[in-house]
Amino acid sequence: MRNFTIYLVTLLCFFASKMLGQETFEKRAKTIALKIETITKEEKAALKIEVEAINNQLINGAITREEAESKKKLLAEARAINIESRVAVEQEALKNLVQEKVDGKIKEQDSSRTYSFSFHGKKHEHGFKDTIQGERRTTSQFVFATGLNNLVTDSKLEDSDYRFLSSHFYELGVTYNSRIAKNNNLLHAKYGLSLMYNNLRPTDNRNFVINGDQTNLVVNPIDIKDSRFRNVYLVAPVHIEFDFSEKKMKEDKPFYKTHQSVRFGIGGYAGINLKSKQIIKYDDNDLKATEKTKGDFNTSNFIYGLSTYIGYKETSLYLKYDLNPLFKDNVIKQNNVSLGLRFDLN
Repeated sequence: MRNFTIYLVTLLCFFASKMLGQETFEKRAKTIALKIETITKEEKAALKIEVEAINNQLINGAITREEAESKKKLLAEARAINIESRVAVEQEALKNLVQEKVDGKIKEQDSSRTYSFSFHGKKHEHGFKDTIQGERRTTSQFVFATGLNNLVTDSKLEDSDYRFLSSHFYELGVTYNSRIAKNNNLLHAKYGLSLMYNNLRPTDNRNFVINGDQTNLVVNPIDIKDSRFRNVYLVAPVHIEFDFSEKKMKEDKPFYKTHQSVRFGIGGYAGINLKSKQIIKYDDNDLKATEKTKGDFNTSNFIYGLSTYIGYKETSLYLKYDLNPLFKDNVIKQNNVSLGLRFDLN
């Protein structure tokens, strides 16, 4: 997952520089990507040194093979926690950077720049203000989505066991948009890769407890300040998109651009569960305590579902629904549903 995060951020940097044409955005995003890469390298290098020390103890007979394997496992888990906590800070910085772009705080470059040069002592100017070109048949977008997340129980959403306004989802990804017809801009195939973060916050001072193959919500005897259950997925979304951006003419030749008008997409997604984690926060006398538990929690390893969006230009209302149950063996089936805003930055 760490390697994919670095790869994804690097892709976002490249596409941002190509699509947004913003040096400020590109430099800041590249800085974040380099920080994530440095964090991963530092932690792996430190783990390698620690493992070599354990191997030397094993060779010298100071510890048994079982003890060596146990120590290596603990060290690997500790380094993984370090990577996760340090990378989370940079992921938050990336999210804030994208939000600045959405809020218009990052200025667009002037598309009507004029370049001048001298030739035989005479000054010449070449401007691009009136040069209009159509998009290529296949373009790429950076996708950022966020909104509300919850579970549908027995086909019902009312009386949910999870807080509506505090349970959120996030999605970061890269998509390709291919115009299906050569001379018609209506139909497009949209496909790519995304990281999905689905968060649930139970009501009534409860958290999840594993009981065999069942995962149940139970009341915690301690007064907890926050209880959150997070699942992280790597998915491949595929949509058919209807783009109503009009055809334009330049020198009697048609050209097409996307994300200029109303858009509507319908399709689905499939992928794998990368991580499930429960976070519980509470006060321990005068101390603030946080418990983080990672495991499969009997969740489905494979995820698939339906999704749709409708909007104008880059912004859309986004709905997605998991066809697979969140907990694969629970007696009562519960399916994840998300509703929010989606930004396709072209």
